Amino acid sequence: MKAAALYSTAGSLLLTTLAAAPAGGAPGTPHAPGTAELRGTAVAVARARAAGIDFGPCSAADVPRTTADVRCGTVSVPLDYAHPGGKQIKLTVSRAPATQKDPHNSKRKVPRQGALLYNPGGPGASGMYFPLVGTVPQWKGIAAAYDLVGYAPRGVGRSAALSCQDPKRLFKAPTTSPAHPSEAYKRQRITQAKAYARGCAQRSGSGLRFYNSLNNARDLDVLRAALDEDRLTFMGASYGTYLGALYAAMFPSHVRRMVLDSAVNPDPHTVWYRSNLDQSAAFEERWADFRDWIARHDDVYRLGATPAKVQRAYDTARERLAGKAAGGKVGPGQLQNAFLMAGYYDDFWPSRAAALSAYLHGDPAPLVRLAAPSPETATEAENGRAVYTAVECNDAPWPTDWKVWDRDNTRLARVAPFETWDNAWMNLPCAYWPAPRRQPLDVRTGPGELPPVMILAAERDAAAPYQGALEMNRRLAGSVLVTERDAGTHGIGGGPNRCVNGHLDAYLLEGRLPARHASCAPRPEPVASGGPAGKGVRRDALKGKGA
Repeated sequence: MKAAALYSTAGSLLLTTLAAAPAGGAPGTPHAPGTAELRGTAVAVARARAAGIDFGPCSAADVPRTTADVRCGTVSVPLDYAHPGGKQIKLTVSRAPATQKDPHNSKRKVPRQGALLYNPGGPGASGMYFPLVGTVPQWKGIAAAYDLVGYAPRGVGRSAALSCQDPKRLFKAPTTSPAHPSEAYKRQRITQAKAYARGCAQRSGSGLRFYNSLNNARDLDVLRAALDEDRLTFMGASYGTYLGALYAAMFPSHVRRMVLDSAVNPDPHTVWYRSNLDQSAAFEERWADFRDWIARHDDVYRLGATPAKVQRAYDTARERLAGKAAGGKVGPGQLQNAFLMAGYYDDFWPSRAAALSAYLHGDPAPLVRLAAPSPETATEAENGRAVYTAVECNDAPWPTDWKVWDRDNTRLARVAPFETWDNAWMNLPCAYWPAPRRQPLDVRTGPGELPPVMILAAERDAAAPYQGALEMNRRLAGSVLVTERDAGTHGIGGGPNRCVNGHLDAYLLEGRLPARHASCAPRPEPVASGGPAGKGVRRDALKGKGA
């Protein structure tokens, strides 16, 4: 699953990607990067430092909503680091220079601290929009001290784009989404997964194997050099935290500061198949949180005063949509996709609850607006899915016997039906992947090998379950974990929680970390609004106060 970078209702940029946190992997033995790749990286780094980046105006394809301060360029990296003199691909890069303006004192000039490079996750998400975050109030202090630098990773957008199928075939609608699929449905999805894997090889060619996380980490080091930075200041979200952890393990002396927001589990035994199952279990818990919230606002949404009644309302909508698609395009599959996003971001709770309520009370229009596929985004979405699939399939061994997938997901779906099978179908092409699989790197750093790293995590994050942040903290010696308690939004840095942002600012601006692991109270719950009568109600008894 993937999530895209999104704007919250308050206008703050949520710096994560919407699929997904990583989705599973079979155990493998630790694999150290090869010496040929290390030598190739050194060659590429020297070349990039000498060439730099020629920044100029951004095209609409790179940053559609640009400003005069945001400039774009490209950096060349080897397709295969073992052969740095071979085929080169160009990564697109965006940058907004440090404003050096103190947001609290217009007369004070802030010293520039270099470049802050950002990866939003996926894999398959583009970070080209990142420099725009400097206009958001919570980020102005960081934007004063740092050049904000985003980029499109290899395979994404104009960075040697990958493709696995005709984008016109991506948004078939309406579709079904059975929580407990029949044997016939399973055979249909196996056929589709095999065809998708073949399409990746046919459309992407022999270079498909080089789209993997280790090469993404090497690309980071080339980007660092091209930006003329001796050490990297990096922030990664979701999958970007795994990328950051790999970089920290491969190039520990090249790290200046690093923030890992919504950390995924770097244990090589989880990359990526086991993480897939853990993620599906966590989404069930987050779906329960959402149903509980809707039930507490039954006066607004009229979907039931208990979570069980809300579940029945949702199931009723699925059944009706299976019989007749809303607007001809919204079936159970589109409903599921829309509500999955509420598992990532609780800012989405009011709009989803309101659309479900309106549909069940006779007005399908809000649900159609929310859930119908958008053909104009098909090319970008197909590209993102292709990169997601290629990177995760290439990264690690996956079970190749369908019986293993069927056994594990059937068992899990008995207790976690909300997302289990949809998550499995998303990743099933990896069972039939045509390119060689790698063994995951055993990410570990010893005391003093790496500057202190800051890890951010929400306790009830479904896309990146909290145990992943704990494991990341154990593996990176000297790292510090900042936890947003009893909260589940995916990506918490630079959001509405002042406690989290205080720790983020102190670290990036001053290099100051909490003496021990820090704990922040949760952000306020969403405001219930937009019920079937079109009127919202603000409850005084909302749980949780902003820190």
